[in-house]
Amino acid sequence: MDPISSPPSAPQPPRPPGIAPASSSGIAEVFIPYKNGPALTAYYLGIFSLICGLFLGIPALILGIKGLKIAKERPEARGAAHAWTGVILGGLTTLVSLIAIAGFAIAMISKR
Repeated sequence: MDPISSPPSAPQPPRPPGIAPASSSGIAEVFIPYKNGPALTAYYLGIFSLICGLFLGIPALILGIKGLKIAKERPEARGAAHAWTGVILGGLTTLVSLIAIAGFAIAMISKR
């Protein structure tokens, strides 16, 4: 046996059935997908695109799609919900912004 070894761990009490063991990474990992950066960034860009529209909507849409691919390839990365939020909000704000731009362009042309 190695002279510098860690002491044996104490026995764990039995868990009730249906309760998963506690994760060593903590509860924050469940709510914040820090292993999936594009999904998390898409989430924040999607939220802020509600204010800024087209400028943040397109990156939210692109990063959301990338985050979904990462969440599918590596399930431990998580973040599918954050990625979907970015895709949906980014797509909606991009669509609304493009419709508004087209409407302004048509209004300007019709005034001539």
